Amino acid sequence: MINLFSEGAYLVNGTTLVKESEKEKLNQMTGNVPDKEEAAKQTIAYGILKEHNTSGNMEKLQIKFDKLTSHDITFVGIIQTARASGIEKFPVPYVLTNCHNSLCAVGGTINEDDHMFGLTAAKRYGGMYVPPHQAVIHQFAREMLAGGGKMILGSDSHTRYGALGTMAMGEGGPELVKQLLNRTYDINMPDVIGIYLKGKPAKGVGPQDVALAIIGAVFDKGYVNNKVMEFVGPGIANLSADFRIGIDVMTTETTCLSSIWKTDDTIKEFYEIHGREEEYKELNPGAVAYYDGIVEVDLDQIQPMIAMPFHPSNTYTIQEVNENLEDILADVEKRALVSLDGAVDYSLRDKIRDGRLYVDQGIIAGCAGGGYENICAAANILKGTSIGADEFTLSVYPASTPIYMELVKNGAVADLMETGAIVKTAFCGPCFGAGDTPANNAFSIRHSTRNFPNREGSKLQSGQIASVALMDARSIAATAANKGYLTAATDVDADDFIPKYHFDKTIYENRVFDSKGVADPSVEIQFGPNIKDWPEMPAFPEHMLLKVVSEIHDPVTTTDELIPSGETSSYRSNPLGLAEFALSRKDPAYVGLAKEIQKAEKALEEGKDPAEACPEVKDILEAVTAAYPQVNNSNLGIGSTIFAVKPGDGSAREQAASCQKVLGGWANIANEYATKRYRSNLINWGMVPFIIDEGELPFKNHDYIFIPEIKKAIEDKLTEIPAYVDCGTELKEIQLKLGELTDDEREIILKGCLINYYRG
Repeated sequence: MINLFSEGAYLVNGTTLVKESEKEKLNQMTGNVPDKEEAAKQTIAYGILKEHNTSGNMEKLQIKFDKLTSHDITFVGIIQTARASGIEKFPVPYVLTNCHNSLCAVGGTINEDDHMFGLTAAKRYGGMYVPPHQAVIHQFAREMLAGGGKMILGSDSHTRYGALGTMAMGEGGPELVKQLLNRTYDINMPDVIGIYLKGKPAKGVGPQDVALAIIGAVFDKGYVNNKVMEFVGPGIANLSADFRIGIDVMTTETTCLSSIWKTDDTIKEFYEIHGREEEYKELNPGAVAYYDGIVEVDLDQIQPMIAMPFHPSNTYTIQEVNENLEDILADVEKRALVSLDGAVDYSLRDKIRDGRLYVDQGIIAGCAGGGYENICAAANILKGTSIGADEFTLSVYPASTPIYMELVKNGAVADLMETGAIVKTAFCGPCFGAGDTPANNAFSIRHSTRNFPNREGSKLQSGQIASVALMDARSIAATAANKGYLTAATDVDADDFIPKYHFDKTIYENRVFDSKGVADPSVEIQFGPNIKDWPEMPAFPEHMLLKVVSEIHDPVTTTDELIPSGETSSYRSNPLGLAEFALSRKDPAYVGLAKEIQKAEKALEEGKDPAEACPEVKDILEAVTAAYPQVNNSNLGIGSTIFAVKPGDGSAREQAASCQKVLGGWANIANEYATKRYRSNLINWGMVPFIIDEGELPFKNHDYIFIPEIKKAIEDKLTEIPAYVDCGTELKEIQLKLGELTDDEREIILKGCLINYYRG
């Protein structure tokens, strides 16, 4: 089904793979053995990156993007940061969509206040504004922004339009701020992994099945981590545009940096349907292209898949689950003991009824599930059936109003509603816990993007737990047709005819505000009372005293655990208000501990005695100044840090870092960082992304760590930094490490954050 090469490989004429070690075979096919470095320049990714690189050095990229996109739980913070840095006009097309807060009935007027902020900002600075319910961020981008050979940066991790020939990346808000201020996105040239597709999917197999199979094969191995996934091979021709898009959007869950696909007449037709044929560009790798690794996918062998709680990589075939129910559900429960820290009792085996797995809820939604073909296929399977009158419910969210309208016209919506399914407007809520939260102990199957702990909206701190498994819309429909009993779509017989899609552009012409790039400085930004400026951030100190205020030993810590999604999203425009929720589901004591030690830093900034403001620092300060007499209140910073094994998987949300920062966080310490984007968020908020070797920690929660001359160490580009743990009777030396930092990243940290950096 999936084969990972243990070495690099050459792709010859877009069809034949030759492993790097098979040089004689390559010579026979091509007449020579191409230089590997030169052949690497023949990938599609290399060509697009070269066209967008402004550094002149293809090893050290400085990327300028063609377009930007954000949604309503990120654009306020981004524009506020840009305003504080002096922006007068959006320099490139910037689309503000409203698909995350649009149905969150939390906090009175604050959601619509954010939307009005976005509309007036689009008018003032020359952007586009997509009102609530019109489209989810990524569907609008596919329909109206993507272009062959272009690059798009979005403040959402699922910014992936590679199937349409667009290299897109999801990053934290500060990276978009840099683009708005005519700066660059600075990265090393990434490795490029070939995703070689062959064969043709069986009837009943959908894009989510292919995506989950790939995620399950690569995630734990880190095979594509922070690399570009380039989709090639003869199997692509057997996939529709919607099918390719459905695979592509899920590449985020592999922790890759970006994705790109070869394009063909199928993609050309997609652009023609959407009235943007001029944006199509044929993309193919060169005659002999070198890839740093290969994921070989035999589409013939892909079966309906399910990603069990609590990660998209926890994958099985549906057949495996049904044949090994007790064992697999017991394993999920065992893993949950780690993920949930024993905070609640969690059971799945009580969902077994007469030897079959009963599901409480089905959802088909968002940028992954809400596509036209997914919903048509689900309607075909469900036509003439009933979802029943028991616990099981089914909700379907088309990803845009044009898709919704076409589904109404072709009768698919009527077919769905006759079964008892509910069809709703374009909204991302089910994906992040702001809509269709299941009942306590309920089990939901979803064609959406993630199934992290509590991401469906349950609250551990209130004794609640529900869980989600990811599946394709087709198998969700088959399960719904069987009234909630887990069923693979390959086990039902249904019509697989999909009516031709017609895109009605007048919907957007009537409702989407498009400035056409013209700014109007006479427009005043509309602020609601919840929209707050960022608090002042102190500059980086010469010496640093950190208190460890949270210690997390899960194999991976998601951004949902660092700052929960769901109803908290409505507070994203209020930095201090949102920070009150930081780690609330993972470590409820974190906020109180961080705020307590922050009192000492605030005292220093006010020229007062930190030991009076926070008496617990008195003894450690005496020990520090005894060993380092040069340390005093004018050159010391006091703050907090967390330790996590591998933090930052999941969302691009910058608030996972900024909430720690506004609570006095100066650093994170980790064995490694799950994603480039989370590490970048830390840096852009002036926090040091320390690394410590795996093994027994030389400190524990609530310990103090003193780092002398930390400012000089960063200025001098040291990669290993001595630090000292307070052991009560002595300061015990430990070693902290820093990965590679650009000169700009060092300067951002030293200034205290990106806002300070741009203010000079």
